Amino acid sequence: MITVMLSCSSIGKTPLSLTRSNFSPSNGKPSRASFICCVRKNAESNGSSSGPLQLELGNQSSDENVPQMRSAVRKLFREAQQNILYLNKQRILAMEELDRVKREKRSLLDRIEQLERIKLMYTRKDKFSLSAELLLRIDSMVLTSLIGSKEASEFRWLVMDSIGSIADYFSEIMHKQDTEILVELRHFPRKSRKSGYHIIHICTEMAPVVSVGSLAPYVTGLSRALQRKGNLVEVILPKYASLNLNEVHGLREVEAEFHSYFNGQLHGNRIWTGVVCGIGVTFIEPLYYSAFFGCENIYGYSNDFERFTYFSRASMDYIVKAGKQPDVLHIHNWETSIVGPLFWDVFVNQGLGGTRIMLTCQSFESQCVEQPEKLALCGLDPYGLHCSDRLQDNNKSHLVNVLKAGVVYSNNVIIMSSMQTKGQIIHATSHGLEPTLTIHKDKLVVAPPGFDSSAWDPSVDMFLPQNYSADNMKGKSVCKVSLQQHLGLQEKASIVLVGCIFSDISDIELENLKTLIWMASRRGVQFVFMGSGQTPGLNSALEYFEEELKDENMRFLNKYDESLAHLVLAGSDIMLCPSFDDTVLQIPLKAMRYGAMPILLDFTDSKYGHSVDRDLEGTEFSRYINDTFSNMPLNQAIDELKNNPSKWDKKIVDAMTKDFSWDAKCCDIHISAYTAIKNL
Repeated sequence: MITVMLSCSSIGKTPLSLTRSNFSPSNGKPSRASFICCVRKNAESNGSSSGPLQLELGNQSSDENVPQMRSAVRKLFREAQQNILYLNKQRILAMEELDRVKREKRSLLDRIEQLERIKLMYTRKDKFSLSAELLLRIDSMVLTSLIGSKEASEFRWLVMDSIGSIADYFSEIMHKQDTEILVELRHFPRKSRKSGYHIIHICTEMAPVVSVGSLAPYVTGLSRALQRKGNLVEVILPKYASLNLNEVHGLREVEAEFHSYFNGQLHGNRIWTGVVCGIGVTFIEPLYYSAFFGCENIYGYSNDFERFTYFSRASMDYIVKAGKQPDVLHIHNWETSIVGPLFWDVFVNQGLGGTRIMLTCQSFESQCVEQPEKLALCGLDPYGLHCSDRLQDNNKSHLVNVLKAGVVYSNNVIIMSSMQTKGQIIHATSHGLEPTLTIHKDKLVVAPPGFDSSAWDPSVDMFLPQNYSADNMKGKSVCKVSLQQHLGLQEKASIVLVGCIFSDISDIELENLKTLIWMASRRGVQFVFMGSGQTPGLNSALEYFEEELKDENMRFLNKYDESLAHLVLAGSDIMLCPSFDDTVLQIPLKAMRYGAMPILLDFTDSKYGHSVDRDLEGTEFSRYINDTFSNMPLNQAIDELKNNPSKWDKKIVDAMTKDFSWDAKCCDIHISAYTAIKNL
């Protein structure tokens, strides 16, 4: 018997044997039928057959059998080579899969490291956080009768005037009891008082602990900017059941009884204190009326008037009880507007003679009208206030208007708008308050919203694969390719990429948006849409829209992702903006900071562009964006980007150098308004 062994070096391949049986070399004649069989050691065949390869040679001479044997051997080698090639291909695929898993692992580890850095950035106690915590401990000392209101006021200004040194001094002893901290405060050297203001916000939202609309980022962003400019800022909030307490550092319950007036009686409350983004925050939790803020949502209940009137009255009672004497009580929208008449009719003579009232309106759309007799719940006189020059609603004279109360009883009214002028607001978007706003026109001030420049800065943004700035734009191309890769788009920096991050798009706009995308996609433009998920039904409509278009150059992200939003802004050449007056997401402001041109969603997309009022009373932002971007529809912007890149780059770099953050014009306008009312 002749046996030929074939060994394959490929992974997992078993040796093959070639066997010839019953062949007599002496006479060259087989004694019986001969065969050639190709088998593995485990009797399995190769990939091209299901059993042993067997060739019957019959009763033929050895010379006649040789060609058939050679043919069988060649066939065997071909099959072996095919197996080797197949196994090599599988080995390459396995190695590629291993590399992919390694990349994913590296990416995941990088993401974890990035999140750890972000967590550390927000959890470490800076001088503002430590000072805010110390101020809250001073409140606790007053509530527990350790000190009086006069000494507390001196300590508060001591903290504000020595914010850096006092934070370093007390950082190691904040864990001690109030009595021990009090001793240290009394021995801390006094300094001359500076010129900053003590401001207390009484409000219903604050990012990131409770955020529904534009009020939340405004309170946090403005408060931080004011503190950076030497002012003392505090916030009072209801203690909702839905609070994001992970964002509250040093949360503690003040172990002291605190009662507030409502519906003819005094009711107990729990007081909680903590620090949010370096701002001291007091949370008021009703005991008897626990259901007021134990519900799932923040707004939208039939007893909203009662809920927020209780909170407003409790906030005022707390300020007096804690011995606070702020320069400004800053109230917001209708929900805390009742503080205005409460302050002047009930509290001004309780140690608050030097305090003034500031009201901010995000819009006049929501006003709250109620039966006059309900004003008595918080201790107000319904009959004295139900008149045309006070709280009587301008359209429904039998009711009172709570937002009107804020306008009438505030010393100044800030209206948040990026694009509208005072005249436009009074005559076009006042929602029935035009007569009241006209009478109080002199105390109306328009301020543009801002954004957090420390969190949204491409030169230091931790969410970007490569940072860049107006002085060095190389990293922006890297960010675009990274975004394309992440979304499965064609990876090419020269392709125009249009981003859009939105909170709401109406049905009519959605239909027009389809036409706009069809027009641009024919030119090879890529689109990335990200919804904030705040509008019911919007995401499903856009998903249907994406399915209908079936455009390989379009991607829709139906969930807002903060880290990915940074990359969308950095990777986009153009950001489509449903409105330049974006007080929620502030996309136009962030787009300019990240070197993406903000283009208004002008659905006509005609060569005439979008008509915008150029009233000189408008904000600095409105004048800049009108002159630079607003008259440019999408197609024209694409043309300029492709055909005149030098002009495009000049606009982009110029926009990146503009400062429209909270620290800029918005903060300056507020400080000017505080100064004006303090001088009254």
